[in-house]
Amino acid sequence: MTGPTYPAPSWKAPSGEEPIRLGISSCLLGQKVRYDGGHKRDSYLTEVLGKWVEWEGVCPEVEIGLGTPRPPIDLHHGVPNPRLIKSTTQEDLTEKMEHYARLKVTELQNLGLAGFVFKRASPSCGMEKVKVLGDDGAPTKNGSGIFARVLMEMWPDLPVEEEGRLGDPEIRERFIERIFCFHRLCQE
Repeated sequence: MTGPTYPAPSWKAPSGEEPIRLGISSCLLGQKVRYDGGHKRDSYLTEVLGKWVEWEGVCPEVEIGLGTPRPPIDLHHGVPNPRLIKSTTQEDLTEKMEHYARLKVTELQNLGLAGFVFKRASPSCGMEKVKVLGDDGAPTKNGSGIFARVLMEMWPDLPVEEEGRLGDPEIRERFIERIFCFHRLCQE
């Protein structure tokens, strides 16, 4: 069985121009950094878009020392300021993740990224509709991952998207246009 086919990109940076650099959740590149030791490699990102950009992989959970594999983490206590909790020990990782995120976003800004692709539904990298457990334990899908939230707050003009939404041709095209525009603005 073969995977989905995607149209070849019709866009390319002009020759001689700096390559477009994008941040990405490392698991989407095929790196085995997920809590279960697996990955979520996305063939569109790696095989199609990857021909035209340079990726800067980020895994906030590994980078704060959680290791792979690791116990799952979840967002708790509702929105707007959910807590990042390790499921097995109830350890609160919120401040550790927020501190890491602020430092990492500053580092990424210095790299001149033109956009970022987040992992959908991740308690650290999900951009929207991330599961948050209320005080009564009931889940809602109205949160953002801690790292994603900090990045979007600190760098509000950076084009960002989730890999799942990039399956929609209109969203994908709009994101690609935005990263090229952002890249060109940064080069001027």
